[in-house]
Amino acid sequence: MTAPAQEITIAIQLFSVYQEAFGTSEISYRFPPNTPVNAVLERAIADRPQLAQWRSVTRFGINLEFVDPETIVRDGDEVVLIPPVSGG
Repeated sequence: MTAPAQEITIAIQLFSVYQEAFGTSEISYRFPPNTPVNAVLERAIADRPQLAQWRSVTRFGINLEFVDPETIVRDGDEVVLIPPVSGG
């Protein structure tokens, strides 16, 4: 019998203010199993505190689908942090 994974790895696609704050379009993080996607945002804010102002207005996507903040991420997922954007 295989032991449960101790950590999962996810890729995070960054856009707009998140991309500017990190200086790249993609990062990866490791989390314990059963981590909700909103923990990804909290980790990004811990790494770049200036992003805290976007906490309440950021939406989440996992593998090209919008999801609720409580959705659990799985090993290998691609997460998108989606801040409000304006267009013209």
